[in-house]
Amino acid sequence: MTGPRAVSLFSGCGGLDLGFRNAGFQIIAGVDTDPFSAKSHAINFPESTFFEGSIADFTEDRAIELLGRDQLSDVDLLIGGPPCPPFSKSRFYRTDKPRAMSDPVGEVTISGYLETLRWLKPKAFLLENVAGMAFKVHKETLDHILETAANLGYKCESRVLNAADYGVPQIRQRFFIVGVREGSDFKWPDPTHRDPAVENQSTLPVWETAGSVIADLDTDENAKDAGHVAGGKHRHLLEQIPPGDNYLFLTAKRGHPNPEFEWRKRYWSFLLKLSPDMPSWTIQARRSNNMGPLHWRNRILRIEEVKRLQTFPDDWHLVGNVEQQWRQVGNAVPPRLAEALAVQVASTLAESQTVRLVA
Repeated sequence: MTGPRAVSLFSGCGGLDLGFRNAGFQIIAGVDTDPFSAKSHAINFPESTFFEGSIADFTEDRAIELLGRDQLSDVDLLIGGPPCPPFSKSRFYRTDKPRAMSDPVGEVTISGYLETLRWLKPKAFLLENVAGMAFKVHKETLDHILETAANLGYKCESRVLNAADYGVPQIRQRFFIVGVREGSDFKWPDPTHRDPAVENQSTLPVWETAGSVIADLDTDENAKDAGHVAGGKHRHLLEQIPPGDNYLFLTAKRGHPNPEFEWRKRYWSFLLKLSPDMPSWTIQARRSNNMGPLHWRNRILRIEEVKRLQTFPDDWHLVGNVEQQWRQVGNAVPPRLAEALAVQVASTLAESQTVRLVA
């Protein structure tokens, strides 16, 4: 295989990597601490070398030992999404836990990414995380990343993108930083789809819906799926909630005659039910019987459905039990969104190469 070469950090089962491979990149190496992700990645990317271990141990010497010095010379791109819990919205509620780089996980992973950027010296890099990284409360961490990258010679752009705007049947806000060492400036991909609730003159098709991609996986209206029962002790309440709604439907503020819950006293995803006529909400990394999105037929989604909602191919191989597989898919960047970014990165690298040759 030919094409620009990329090293992937925090690779997981390879959502980001698949999008870049689809755009013509060679994923020469992956890195992750999770043994199930390592096995999944090895099956789906047989052409890649994989390092299973902490990013802190993926040193230049270790990388040379695994890949050889020639493979690591003149690498085009570094990609990866440091684990997101330290920057997630949940940390606003979990006051017992530190945020950002005050969290040991955040410090090790962000520092590890930047250290790899320092010794690898790729032509460009892409760093992905939850939208919360762009919040003011995390300004110190974001400034640290941007200043470190600038000192290494990279001109950076950052933006929050919604996966639904790029044909993913899921409302999933993710934060991206793209840095280019020299040559052309990076240009963000134009959306391919639009929010139907926003009135404008755009001729783009509206967002893809959950029903359009998973309805064919569950066509028997009388089917019983005891292995995926949702709601737990609240199952009878889940059955009352309309598709596209959550526990707030059962509150006095929403006018319910027999309210079961107080307004905004639960996580927003509690008893959150998909609508077949809307995109899914963000697929979480943890499978739950009462935290959504749950199927509109009052059950937990199947792995086959979660893969569709994340735009993985049906035959994407996942190692582990259902919880371990779910975690891999839920943590991933939707490949379709990744590919939209990858096409733009490839274009920027090609333009930069032309500028260098002309100069």
